[in-house]
Amino acid sequence: MDFANWFSHYWWVLVAAIIFFGSLFTINQGYIGVITMFGKYRRIARPGLNMKIPILETVYRRVSIQNRSVELEFQAVTADQANVYFKSMLLYSVQNADEETIKKVAFKFFADKDLMQALIRTIEGNIRSFVATKKQAEILALRKEIVEYVKSEIDHTLETWGYHLQDLQINDITFDKLILDSMSKVVASNNLKAAAENEGQALLITKTKAAEADGNATKIAAEAEKEAARLRGQGVALFRREVAQGMSEAAEQMKQANLDTNVILFSMWTEAIKNFAEYGKGNVIFLDGSPDGMEGTMKQIQALMVKQAGTTTTK
Repeated sequence: MDFANWFSHYWWVLVAAIIFFGSLFTINQGYIGVITMFGKYRRIARPGLNMKIPILETVYRRVSIQNRSVELEFQAVTADQANVYFKSMLLYSVQNADEETIKKVAFKFFADKDLMQALIRTIEGNIRSFVATKKQAEILALRKEIVEYVKSEIDHTLETWGYHLQDLQINDITFDKLILDSMSKVVASNNLKAAAENEGQALLITKTKAAEADGNATKIAAEAEKEAARLRGQGVALFRREVAQGMSEAAEQMKQANLDTNVILFSMWTEAIKNFAEYGKGNVIFLDGSPDGMEGTMKQIQALMVKQAGTTTTK
């Protein structure tokens, strides 16, 4: 009864409280509120405590301006009819917090799921159209080109929706098992071919260097032999010259002493026999050691010397 009396006198206080608290609302950080009146856009509300006209104004939507991501898995077909499977991550956000941008985001799509469906299908379509112009052997090396192509194609469309594509990462590109096996075989065969070519080049270089070394060694040996032969010739010539000079001096001295010069030839003969016996190493040399044989040999030497002397005199 007391409450009824109080309400009858102070009902306006209750109405004022309802109106006051009904006009207050909050917007969380990272969101922008969209206010409508009778279904028509009225204004936006920033994060924090805000006021609205009770009953007349309503918070139509809270638009997130935070970054959002979604994972994509889809299939594409190359120009040579190879199936390519993509796994990618899409990062996007509201373009900015301006009023016009927020209006686009709030009213372009009925719900977020509709935006996601349109965004995903648009990106998949752009990637499929790009892949359809390439061969399967080129796809693995075109990750960056695919991303740049999609961004250039979709940025304008997203701007009309109030969104911005921040990043598109293609995490995985795979093919059918048969194609992967064939690609592995191609890589293995190319590696074997490269290894064989490298081995052949190494063998060629080794043999070339060995041949050059052999040639240089032969050349050095020939030069050394040539120099040795020259020195041996000089030694033999010097030896002969000294022998001839010594024999000439000995013969001259023997003539002055009225001695027979054949003693020199006999001495040379005996010296030769001595050398044969002293330095011979298994070689067999037949010599006539009898007096007649020695006499015949001495006559032959004398005749040879007389012939050489006559030839010299004639010249």
